[in-house]
Amino acid sequence: MREERDVAQALAAYPLRVRGLERVSSGHINLTFRVEADEGPFILQRLHPVFGPEVHVDIEAVTAHLAARGLTTPRLVRTRDGELWTPGPDGRPWRVLTCIPGRVVLAAESPARCAAAGACLGRVHRALWDFEHPFAHRRVGVHDTLRHLARLRAALAEHRDHRLFHEIEPLAAAILAAAEKLALPAELPLRVVHGDPKISNFVFADDGSARAMIDLDTFSRMALPLEIGDALRSWCSPRGEESTEPVDIDHFRAAIEGYATAVGDLPTTLEREATPLATALIAVELAARFCTDALEERYFAWDSSRFPSATEHNLVRARAQLVFGHSVLSRLPALQEIVRAAW
Repeated sequence: MREERDVAQALAAYPLRVRGLERVSSGHINLTFRVEADEGPFILQRLHPVFGPEVHVDIEAVTAHLAARGLTTPRLVRTRDGELWTPGPDGRPWRVLTCIPGRVVLAAESPARCAAAGACLGRVHRALWDFEHPFAHRRVGVHDTLRHLARLRAALAEHRDHRLFHEIEPLAAAILAAAEKLALPAELPLRVVHGDPKISNFVFADDGSARAMIDLDTFSRMALPLEIGDALRSWCSPRGEESTEPVDIDHFRAAIEGYATAVGDLPTTLEREATPLATALIAVELAARFCTDALEERYFAWDSSRFPSATEHNLVRARAQLVFGHSVLSRLPALQEIVRAAW
């Protein structure tokens, strides 16, 4: 009942004639609803506490820039008072976005899907290459690998009495050992990137092309190989991110070729060459995060229908990401050649 009242109060702030409402369960961070109104379909969201209301200033600036460059993108709908968001009873921001028609997938099931996502990501990066916006919202510690490794070591020391420590400790040791082989060039420039380019953050048209990127709270500046590496880590596991399988070479090639065709020659040689290693780095970093969460018994999207606790779920994800990272490292020369050939 409380949630219904909060939703009704949020919608009342907008000049929409609402006909229907459906909760969207695919996202893990923000509370999300699809709104059917006389004016069209929209997305209503309550922000997770990790995001402050100032993020809407960034979203408005980024999407206005993308739209001006001819790209399809969700746009914030202003309230009756002309604001970008409205506060709920607890002070947490609610916002309404235009809805991009199409399909969202949870795993990249084919090279064609990867090529389409790569082309879309390349178009976004190209459009934002000269974007000078000073970001109001800052995500602290994103892809700070050393910080995540330090947290894992601290968790190992603090949770030696964990009921599954005998399983977690050797996995943690393997993750820490793998991380020693991963270091990106310190002189990589910072670019404006989406920040979370997993495959479920793309909307696909019926013809298979990627229409737009969604989940816009994470736009920021970071090293480009980390962004592309995060995308490849998501896209190159056809059976999903919890499956223990190596990097799919065909998916990798299709993704890189799609991206390179769209972004053109903007990335430097250093950025291109660092991309395969960054893919392994992201996977190992995620393995460290999941392993830490296993020790601390927490995970924001623990699936209680499949796992008895957050620890078991995190162990599956940590093992899968470590396997993926190792497979990228073992195929590094071949992946680097694919990148060179794509440009």
